[in-house]
Amino acid sequence: MEIEEIKCVVRGQVQGVFYRGFAAEHAQYLALTGYARNALDHTVEIVAQGPKDKLEKFIEHLRKGSLQARVSEVDVEWRKPAERFSSFDVVL
Repeated sequence: MEIEEIKCVVRGQVQGVFYRGFAAEHAQYLALTGYARNALDHTVEIVAQGPKDKLEKFIEHLRKGSLQARVSEVDVEWRKPAERFSSFDVVL
């Protein structure tokens, strides 16, 4: 099975509302690897790797957001993995 990668930039009220943990929990449930981290511009950057169908489900979940989050936009870039991740982590 071919592994694909997405880079997402999540905009809205997504910092300080457990959004990274929410994303990591769902990524781990789908057996995806990668990371979620806060960016200086108050967005959350997420890189995830896995099968295309699971990544598409993950993107839908990111658009819904955690209970406290207010997601206004999720920019998605599909790309070939430059490196392989072994787990999905919240990066500080």
